[in-house]
Parts: sequence; structure tokens; C-alpha cells
Amino acid sequence: MVWGMETSTEGAAQPDSSPAAAVDPPVPAGSVEAVIDTAAADETASEAGTTTESAPTAVPPASLSPSRASDFMQCPLLYRFRVIDRLPEKPSEAATRGTLVHAVLERLFDAPAAERTAPRAKSLIPGQWDRLRETRPEVVELFADDPQGERLARWLGEAERLVERWFTLEDPSRLEPAERELFVEAELESGLRLRGIIDRVDVAPTGEVRIVDYKTGKAPRPEYSEGALFQMKFYALVVWRLKNVVPRRLQLVYLGSGEVLTYDPVLADLERVERKLLALWEAIRQATESGDWRPRPTKLCGWCDHQAHCPEFGGTPPPYPLRIGAPEPLPSPVGPAGHTGEGG
Repeated sequence: MVWGMETSTEGAAQPDSSPAAAVDPPVPAGSVEAVIDTAAADETASEAGTTTESAPTAVPPASLSPSRASDFMQCPLLYRFRVIDRLPEKPSEAATRGTLVHAVLERLFDAPAAERTAPRAKSLIPGQWDRLRETRPEVVELFADDPQGERLARWLGEAERLVERWFTLEDPSRLEPAERELFVEAELESGLRLRGIIDRVDVAPTGEVRIVDYKTGKAPRPEYSEGALFQMKFYALVVWRLKNVVPRRLQLVYLGSGEVLTYDPVLADLERVERKLLALWEAIRQATESGDWRPRPTKLCGWCDHQAHCPEFGGTPPPYPLRIGAPEPLPSPVGPAGHTGEGG
């Protein structure tokens, strides 16, 4: 039970014992990196209709998260590789550093308010890095060619600077988050399940909800801000569907550039996002049943791990593991008002 009502249809996180106080204008047991990794694995498995405990048998996707929705919008073939084929990907220094910084910021709130200082936060980095290596041994490969530890030291130093910069953007001594690394899941009336992990939820004494997400990169240019807010509006939609509350504020904290991007949503925003997701889910349904997952070349292709399997780079995708024309279709994209999804 969180904020007085059930948060998720499954795997709901537990609330902190202290009341929330957003002074500015369910964490499962274990370290946060384990939570993130488990949820990420469950996310891909659930979207493929299986669980992490079962064999990786390919079945039609069953749910949608912000990252997988973004994958499909970026490149349908990438979505297939990650959700249906579940092809392995090598860890990157940037993504691993982001996981480490998230873990530090999450754990800092375990300390009393007066002790949430920059030196304390930086002191958490070595321990969280050790835990990350335990829960994700593959990240050790990042520095396998660094026997003297010089590159690792620079990498950890960059993590320290990101953590320090956070203190110029927010004052953790004045915050008591209602939730940290909160797993949320909601099923729409159409049958589509939405799920994800929210970095932080602040609830003011008057009840206003603020959803906060940490980004270790730089803030996008204004013309790209809508894309950056998609994830936040996705979370706002889930919160609205779970609690019938429209979050007062969505806040992206960019540690790479020291900027904060905020947006105050209204109900019409969330309704548009829901229509967009229903339309997206219909496109995923059609691709799943037809086996037609077309690549969409962009400048992001240079960072893709799957070029060897991509026709755009002369590769061949693995044999499609699902039967064409699946007998059990995905949930219908028809919304509660009886309208088919449309882009919003």
C-alpha cells in the first residue's frame, strides 16, 4: 500500500516509514542495482510474455515500458532484437556509470537528512561499485584491459563529479521521498499493461505528486525536449491510472549539464499519451503477427550492438522465433471510449 492505495498489480514496492515532504516549489530488498537489473530483466521477459525463471522461449510481447516503447519508435528491428530475440548486449561505460550514480543517490536517502552531504554521497561510490560488480559480473569486462586501474579511476572520478553536481540542483536534506526506485505497473482498459521504474516520487503534505528522474547525460536542446519528456508522461499516465491523480510536476534532473527540466502535465496530456501508446501497441501487434520488423536507420545506429544482424549493415537477422499469424493476438488497442489509438 502506497499513498493510501495499491500501487501495482504485481511486485508492488513498499513505502518508506517517514511521511513525504516535497519542500522544493517499494523498494524491494537488496541493493538498488540488483533491483534495477532484476526489473530490467523482468521488463524484457514480461514484454516477451515469459519470466526470468523460465527458458527464454520467444512468445508475443505482453507489456510495454518507456524504454521499449522508445526502442520501437527509434527502430522496430531494435525492439525485436531486444524483446523477442533477446540478443545479448555488451555493457557500456556510460550506462554502467548511470546505474552506479542512481544507486548512490537512492542509497543516500537512507541517511538522516542532516547527513545527506556531498562527501557522504561520494563515499558511497566504492561500495556501490563493488555491489554492482557482484550483481552484474559482466561490467568487470569494461576495465579488463586496464591492469593499472587508471581508466577505472578516471571513470569513478566522473561518477563523483556527477554526484557532486546533483547537490547544486537539489538539496536532499530538505527532501523525504515517498518512493525511490518504485516499480509500477498498470493495466489499461484495452488490456495493455504498462510498467516501469520511477527514480523518485515526492508527495507534498497537501498531496501534490512530483515524479523525478535522474539523467547522467546532458539536457537535450529545446526542440528535442518533447522526446525527453515522453518517459515522464508515460510514468504520469501509470500513476494516474493507478491512483486517479495527475502528478503536479514532472522533473528531469540532468547531472551531465547541471540542468533541470520540468513540466506540469494536465489530464489532456495523459490522454494523448495513452492514445499514442495504444497506436504504438497496435503497430507492435501487427509486426509481431506479420514478422515484418523493419530497421529505421538513424545516427544512433553507430552505437547499436546488433549491426551484425542488421540488414542496413549487411547483416542477417536471426530466424524469426514466432509463428507468423499468432493464434492468440495481443490485447486490442481499442481504448475505453471505443476509439482506436492514434498518435498524440
